[in-house]
Amino acid sequence: MQPQFDWSLEPPVDMSLTEFRDWQMLLEERSGMVVNEGRRAFLQTNLRARMREVGVGDYASYYRRVTDGPRGAVEWSTLMDRLTVQETCFFRHPPSFFALETYLAGRLAREGMRRPWSLWSVGCSSGEETYSMAMSAAEVLREASVSGGFGVTGTDISLSALGKCREAAYASRRLEQVPIERRERYFQSVADSRFQVTATLASRVCFAKLNVLDLADAPMSGLDVIFCQNLLIYFRRWRRREILNRLAERLAPGGLLLIGVGEMATWQHPDLTPLDDDRVLAFIRKKQ
Repeated sequence: MQPQFDWSLEPPVDMSLTEFRDWQMLLEERSGMVVNEGRRAFLQTNLRARMREVGVGDYASYYRRVTDGPRGAVEWSTLMDRLTVQETCFFRHPPSFFALETYLAGRLAREGMRRPWSLWSVGCSSGEETYSMAMSAAEVLREASVSGGFGVTGTDISLSALGKCREAAYASRRLEQVPIERRERYFQSVADSRFQVTATLASRVCFAKLNVLDLADAPMSGLDVIFCQNLLIYFRRWRRREILNRLAERLAPGGLLLIGVGEMATWQHPDLTPLDDDRVLAFIRKKQ
């Protein structure tokens, strides 16, 4: 077994330009993630943290480890957790959830509950967005006194993040934008000042691993709502268009696509109509 590097005796030097380029290419090839020069320090900091944990002292050796076939796959997954999991909160962008609830309420008034609603949170991170979508759908049905079903699927590339999603227990700071009545209805206080999503709401939600580069193979279709926010910023513009085009194909006629404001303001699709709301970037799929 190769001896581990002693960080206390000899901290590693900074990443060379060649090493940085190698990591840039690997990350984009495998995940689509673009790490520009402005995020070089971010990449180096996270690589160093993981290298310290596994006792690897130079970037080239760690690069070889994560690209070492099946043996490197587990380490690659762990590294991706470091690079992709971000701090978030419930109802992170309130106008988007207002638009969601307005859309669902209007649809319910026009069409009734023909079938259970199907919603998708793309790049769900630790689950706050996914459960926020579930709360919005549940509230629309509750306020209309309509008994009906819905399901929300959250997908992410990070296994660690998905584990947190399924655990469904959150620090109080993550709930700061949850109205008090919803907090009382959909959460219960547990140990360590954390809040657990109720079993009733959690039963409406499921999670799965998905790399957005593999959207063509994803089983989801006929979606009523798709959220894709704070994800596209990591990709090149041509890949953002490709991802959005794939998502548009997964919408049911009349379905709603909500993306992050400013993430792709110039994107258009022949089957989608922009939502008339300056606070959000959203589209409705045309009915054939």
